[in-house]
Amino acid sequence: MSQRNETTILILALVITLGLLGTGFWLFNRVINPQINQPIPPFTGSLEERISLGNRILINQDRNPYKEAGVKAFAKGDFSTAISQLESSLKKKRNDPEAWIYFNNAKAGQNNPLKIGVSVPIGGNLNIAKEILRGVAQAQDEANNNGGINGMPLQVEIANDDNDPSIVKKIAEKWVKDTTILALVGHNTSDASLAGAPIYQQGNLVMISPTSNAKKLSGIGSYIFRTVPSISSEAEVIARYAIKTKQLSKLAICADSQAKASQSFKQELRSAIDNEGGKISQIACDFSHPNFNHSGAISQAVSDGAEGLVLAASVSKIKRSLDIIRANKGRLYLMANSTLYTFDTLKLGQAEANEMVLAVPWHPEAIPDNPFSKNARKYWGGDVNWRTALAYDATQAIIAGLKQDNTRQGLQKTLSSSEFSANGATGKIQFLPSGDRNDSSILVKIQPGQSSGTGYDFAPVPQ
Repeated sequence: MSQRNETTILILALVITLGLLGTGFWLFNRVINPQINQPIPPFTGSLEERISLGNRILINQDRNPYKEAGVKAFAKGDFSTAISQLESSLKKKRNDPEAWIYFNNAKAGQNNPLKIGVSVPIGGNLNIAKEILRGVAQAQDEANNNGGINGMPLQVEIANDDNDPSIVKKIAEKWVKDTTILALVGHNTSDASLAGAPIYQQGNLVMISPTSNAKKLSGIGSYIFRTVPSISSEAEVIARYAIKTKQLSKLAICADSQAKASQSFKQELRSAIDNEGGKISQIACDFSHPNFNHSGAISQAVSDGAEGLVLAASVSKIKRSLDIIRANKGRLYLMANSTLYTFDTLKLGQAEANEMVLAVPWHPEAIPDNPFSKNARKYWGGDVNWRTALAYDATQAIIAGLKQDNTRQGLQKTLSSSEFSANGATGKIQFLPSGDRNDSSILVKIQPGQSSGTGYDFAPVPQ
């Protein structure tokens, strides 16, 4: 064999070896060690099946023959039949927000409607999705029954984003391109909103989130707003109550390292506790840890001298927060962020959750003279929670803004003006230059009651 041939073979062998090593390293990073540079998997599903103006049912749990017939008629453009069938569906199940929205969309028909979107996690957390949809549906129904927006009815297109950032991006791209969409209410989690915000900003489409409170959203773009108070407000009222009112000297914190809102709350809470003169337990309590041990977390906190425990819950880890509550057995005074203001907290927490205090943006009894709570009971057959109230406020802000200018750019300028205000469930709606709501959080506690049907209710803490 010639020297040239030997050299060629050696070079080829070296290239193959390096290629195999590179492939092995790539597989290690992506499969064997997925925590290193793990990309978000691309969304590959059908986007059309996740979005509906009334032509398909997104909430399968609320199907009935009337609703199905109404949706089929809507898809054919037979709005008269759609109205009749959806009205029958609502008589069967009045508290179905999807049916309410489709009913009003059908009535708007082709009467020169103005259109907005609402994106909710139907597949990620159905209860939260319905809570948000109820606020939007109520605002839409009230507006359309009072002459619409300068005579034009409001239509609402619903999207199911599952709280999945990859799906959110696809929905955002679609709505930015659809020039008939003038604004949107959404998204639910801060991770979802942070994924969509740059796309809406670049596309000049107003986004108002009723529930995303991560600090990173503040000032992220001139088209990005939210009706939920800042996360620092939640942290401050919890810390002040724990240290000053309850005289707890040391607090432990459980948070979710994979959720931006949870991490934001934890950081703000640590600062607030320090400002109030309290101490912070250094135990590691991470809801996303693969070996998360709720009983162990309680024992460690007690051993470290903690007197109270604050749950910085995330939407995807609510169950683990409830495991902590049930495991506590009265050993630590429990407090939490607004994420745990859920029916499941009352239903599953029961006596173990009794007296737990939460920081929330709103409560039905917080503003006694506001007509929203009374009207909401008529629509939905019972009290609603803060997600419904703030989704209502987000929609009301959009409606008020569109009355002044019904273009995308005009709406943004209106909402950004220091002169802008609208009346909502939580009182006056105004936005700071950062896009944040100019408002603060309140405290509620769990106590025995009959309103929820679980034996326990959320009640305002006297200030």
